Amino acid sequence: MLKSVDWADNRLYHSGGDWEPFQFYLDVLNESNSFDLLLGYFSSAAINVLSLGFAKFLSSGGKVRMIINDVLSHDDKEVVKRVSDGYVYQIPFNLSNFDELKSRLDDYDLHFFQCLGWLIQNKRIDIKIIRPLGKKGISHYKCGIFSDGVDKVGFSGSCNFTAFGLLENLERIDTFNSWEDTRSNIWVRSQEEEFSDIFSGKAKFVEYLDADEIKTAILTHFGNTDIDQLLINEQELIQLKSELFKSKRLKKAIESSKKRIQISLDAPRFPFAEGPRDYQIEAYNNWVAKSFHGIFAMATGTGKTITSLNCLLQESAKTEEGIYHAIILVPTITLVNQWEDEAKSFNFQDVIKISSKNKWESTLATSLSTNKRIPTSFVVIATYASFIKQKFLKYLPSFPSDTIFIADEAHNIGSPSVLNKLVDFPLVKRIGLSATPKRIYDPEGSEVMEAFFNDQAPYTYSFSMERAISEGILCKYNYYPHIVSLTAEEFDEYIIITKQLSKFFNGKTNDFDKNDIVEKLLLKRKRIIHKAENKLTKTKSILGRRFKEEGNLNYTFLYVPEGFVSESIEQDEESDDGFEEETKIINLYTKAVAEIDPNIMVNQFTSSMHDRNSILDQFKVAKIQVLASMKCLDEGVDIPRAEHAIFCSSTGNPRQFIQRRGRILRKHIDKSIATIHDLIVVPDLEASDRSSDTFQTEKSLVEKELERVMYFASLSINPFHTEDVFKSICEHYDLNIYTIHQNLKNQ
Repeated sequence: MLKSVDWADNRLYHSGGDWEPFQFYLDVLNESNSFDLLLGYFSSAAINVLSLGFAKFLSSGGKVRMIINDVLSHDDKEVVKRVSDGYVYQIPFNLSNFDELKSRLDDYDLHFFQCLGWLIQNKRIDIKIIRPLGKKGISHYKCGIFSDGVDKVGFSGSCNFTAFGLLENLERIDTFNSWEDTRSNIWVRSQEEEFSDIFSGKAKFVEYLDADEIKTAILTHFGNTDIDQLLINEQELIQLKSELFKSKRLKKAIESSKKRIQISLDAPRFPFAEGPRDYQIEAYNNWVAKSFHGIFAMATGTGKTITSLNCLLQESAKTEEGIYHAIILVPTITLVNQWEDEAKSFNFQDVIKISSKNKWESTLATSLSTNKRIPTSFVVIATYASFIKQKFLKYLPSFPSDTIFIADEAHNIGSPSVLNKLVDFPLVKRIGLSATPKRIYDPEGSEVMEAFFNDQAPYTYSFSMERAISEGILCKYNYYPHIVSLTAEEFDEYIIITKQLSKFFNGKTNDFDKNDIVEKLLLKRKRIIHKAENKLTKTKSILGRRFKEEGNLNYTFLYVPEGFVSESIEQDEESDDGFEEETKIINLYTKAVAEIDPNIMVNQFTSSMHDRNSILDQFKVAKIQVLASMKCLDEGVDIPRAEHAIFCSSTGNPRQFIQRRGRILRKHIDKSIATIHDLIVVPDLEASDRSSDTFQTEKSLVEKELERVMYFASLSINPFHTEDVFKSICEHYDLNIYTIHQNLKNQ
């Protein structure tokens, strides 16, 4: 902040003294987030000379507004003119990366001017060119205002914003700090008003020029001694900077600046220069208002990770040293790594990964022990499987009381193996993240999750998929459900199980009684639906038709049946050992896709593969056109380029379908609309008898399927297509899809 600067006692900076103009600029750049310069001569060489401070300023989100006269160096004029003519500069640097940005601004060659052009084009440096109206002179102002968002510092003097002005000439700058006295405050406000009038175009005493009217500074043409300040070539600039850094009186200022910059660079910060979005600020404020606990019910793709990490960032800012502590739970090792990347994008540097793949115990023990003596920061990211083991739990009482507990895919909290370990849980600050609306899906798990986070619908913060699509955070999509019939053999077995189940159907609750027999029968019947033979035929037909129309199957996800795998949270998430049936099914689908055409590249994507990142990279550039996956694409894999998906898997787990849809709706610059095909297994109407003892059971099954179908169809571009597909089925079972949809909205 500007108040923290070590100011010259008399607020005067002059060449050859203890307080140089160069030091003034360096100090205020490090502590400001905006400044307005009302100048005469300007040269981009000044930015190069001040690259240390400018890089810090820009990487912190700083923006510059300049009003300058109509005389520039040849190279600066070319930059301004190309921007005004619409030339697009594409400089792949990261404004939040201080080291990279400093390197670019310190490299005074062609690339430097490309950087300058990019900054002007993107309004990080905004320039207005003026001259006196009706007069022959030039604009010769030399003043400006720096601001840190709270306090302001004004200056006025002889120093031009050029390399010579900063390094060679004998110059003087008087400063005015808004917080110090009435005179300074009045000066700053007066200067703000004058700058605003000129910059906004309201000033009647100046003429505003375009780039074509800029004069190029050539000494022999103008004969003005000030203009030589604009004519520094690269070699001269290097020499001047070399001499500057030998100056004892400035070395101290530069070293002090470097130390302040390093402290700032080590501090956590939001990963994007524009800061958190309004809804992310709202989520944090709601969480604080609810005594630091609650659930963020946010649709897949709306930024749950960044929203929760912003809470950690805001809490760290409340501490004098910027200290932060967090435990983050995630379902898989893949997500451990992804959360680590996100945490580091916030500059949370002390990340400890807890999983079967990491040696973590010594690091964690040292961090916790050190924290008892001196304030230290850390972020612990653990899989649920590792978290519930005694090896980790024994350290839980040693965590600081301000540690924020974040549970990603928070429905896992409802697993008995996890819940049993949370009795007398010591951490008060809690955030649960879930994309699954509680009252429609997984009510039992939601109740447990709500109790742990002391929250209930509409939750501490909610961000629906409908809102995400309408606000353009997720892309729009077409939804095509396809009815798949069972084979005669499958149907016979299905009817036998259904008749057994009908004995346990409760007409009052419109559901089955809860007992072990029912559970086993339901699982057995699910297996028939899940492995329905005609799903493979339908999948091949959908893809074959598309290949014939488009000539490729680029950017396609194929979610194949995964079998009936135990979802116990204690299993090793990264291993498919023992799931031979799954592997056979995915091989079957992979082969079927490859048979459509020899040019189609299809690849499996399973949790046991070691080259998953390489496969995803090839998929993004269409070297692999189709990815066939089971469960491991459900949680956390972010692939915005995916455009098409076929849901062949029918596990009945609503969370999977919601996550899979969110995966396909991620935004990408080359994608405007996504396409989802959903394979729905329902009883064969020709074999269904309305008077049979299985009819109500069949109706209940179809109604539950239609709940999911309508949840998807209602947000799609083409909802009426679903009505046509299910018209005869609804008539047969006396169902109304709009009534089903309305009931979903009212739940």
